[in-house]
Amino acid sequence: MGRTLENKQQIVEELKGLLGEAEMALVLDYKGLTIKEMSDLRTRLQAANGVCKVTKNTLMRRAIDGNSAWSELDSLLTGTNAFVLVKGDVGGAVKAVQSFQKDTKKSETKGGLFEGKLLSQAEIKAIGDLPSKEVLMAQIAGAINAVATKVAVGINEVPSGLARALNQHAQSGS
Repeated sequence: MGRTLENKQQIVEELKGLLGEAEMALVLDYKGLTIKEMSDLRTRLQAANGVCKVTKNTLMRRAIDGNSAWSELDSLLTGTNAFVLVKGDVGGAVKAVQSFQKDTKKSETKGGLFEGKLLSQAEIKAIGDLPSKEVLMAQIAGAINAVATKVAVGINEVPSGLARALNQHAQSGS
């Protein structure tokens, strides 16, 4: 039994809502994946605020119709597609998808869309290779801390150096 028109409209509205919140979309070929594997992918994506939706290409076309931010996605809508919609940690979601694909060796990324721009496989891989937000913040904090430490040591060295010079002068003068 097929879906009713009302049911399809609900799906399209849900997709529009998800797309409205999403920053990035990845299109995966899910052919050959089991229900268990799809559940595993969805679980991995939850940590990065990602959602995996499997829907007909025609329903996704209806959802992106008239939305210029997602119109480029149309070129990827062929075959069996799962859509990964990400809001927030884009790099974390791409890493989750890549580790899932590495583990299962079944799914393939067809492409993606970020800020209205179609992404190539290389660009998606580059996003996945970026360090996480927390790691970048730690690196910046470490760099700032290192500069502050060097300034403090430099400031402290001036009176210490002066004291050593005076001590040496006093010892050589006696």
